[in-house]
Amino acid sequence: MTEKFINLRKALWVGIFFSVLIWSAINPHDYPTWFLEVIPALIGIVIMALSYKRFPLSTLLYVLILFHCVILMIGGHYTYAEVPLFDTIKEIFGCTRNNYDKLGHFTQGFVPAMIARELLIRFDVVNGKYWMQFIIVCICLAISAFYELIEWAVAVMSETAAESFLGTQGYVWDTQSDMGWALLGAIMALAILGKFHDKQLSGL
Repeated sequence: MTEKFINLRKALWVGIFFSVLIWSAINPHDYPTWFLEVIPALIGIVIMALSYKRFPLSTLLYVLILFHCVILMIGGHYTYAEVPLFDTIKEIFGCTRNNYDKLGHFTQGFVPAMIARELLIRFDVVNGKYWMQFIIVCICLAISAFYELIEWAVAVMSETAAESFLGTQGYVWDTQSDMGWALLGAIMALAILGKFHDKQLSGL
């Protein structure tokens, strides 16, 4: 892979990230919710920028991380309960709620699973394929549970911000279903992308 192509790919990634970030920051539903939703993406890009030269990630991982960031930014702009496309889906299929938050939590398992997989393999942390997969799923569930604790803390500190940030939409099992979607995302990532990820890692 030539240096010119690598630089072009990097510029495209950064261009998409900041284009969507700027769009999401223009007249969002409310700025406290916007900030809470996009802060993981902002932290992520800082970490990647600081570690890029010493520890570049696989192309697959960069694509997945960008996809996750875009989901966060869209959710920050509209709130997870009011994304227009999923309002349309809600009407077409007769759903009782806007389910964009479930896409977000599915991705919250799918993408971290591949991040954890790459780190565990490259640092040679775990011996054994099945132990590694078990630990990855546990990591993703821990991340999901920690995020639910953050949502709880926001709800306690600010009732106004919590309504938009949590996006429960009156669903009493929202916390449990959020973690269930993250679990499904982690399992599907390992099942679908494992072999392809191994090929990319072999080229690093």
